[in-house]
Amino acid sequence: MPRYFFNTRIGDELIADPEGETLRNADRAWEVARAMIRELLKTEGAQAGLLNAVIEVTDDEGEIVLEFPFTEALLGRSDIPATKH
Repeated sequence: MPRYFFNTRIGDELIADPEGETLRNADRAWEVARAMIRELLKTEGAQAGLLNAVIEVTDDEGEIVLEFPFTEALLGRSDIPATKH
């Protein structure tokens, strides 16, 4: 199974995920990213800096698989991933 890394970009700063997580596919990575954002916003609150943040999910080669804006995690309750995988 592929490994995905959930890096957080806030402005020009990138907070790297050095360990990543082994998941079955990019759709599951989308679900994990959304859950991570929602949990972070629940514990930290909807601060302006966080609302402008993005989770960049990358694969083993460092290629960006998807970008998930924090604000998108707040919009709607759709469980349909935005990826085309």
